[in-house]
Amino acid sequence: MTVTYVIDGAEVTGLDRFWQVIGAAVNGPGGYFGNNLDALADCLSGGYGTPDDGDFTIEWRRPDLSRRALGHEETVRTLQRRLERAHSTGKAAVQARLDAARAGRGPTVFDELVQVIEETAPGVLRLG
Repeated sequence: MTVTYVIDGAEVTGLDRFWQVIGAAVNGPGGYFGNNLDALADCLSGGYGTPDDGDFTIEWRRPDLSRRALGHEETVRTLQRRLERAHSTGKAAVQARLDAARAGRGPTVFDELVQVIEETAPGVLRLG
């Protein structure tokens, strides 16, 4: 039997809030289901609240609201934080992404989250 976890796009007001919303959806209030893209991929791979057989769906309702909240403005904020922590060998790449995001170009935080979910757990995500 497929377990469905629901994310309400209206509750996703930024990336930090996304981690809280998905954590609560999967593991109840205050629950954990990642706090960065790598951790999200790990959680999607199993052992962090989803069924052992992998039979689950993430239903992201009103994704248009999340798409706006996790758009280029939030992407700029997120990339600025990454740039502060980036190793010297990776700073140029992060800076290039940051410059693009400031210009309203390139993938957004929303796009990255969707990509990680779709690549790590194909067929799990339902937008809408």
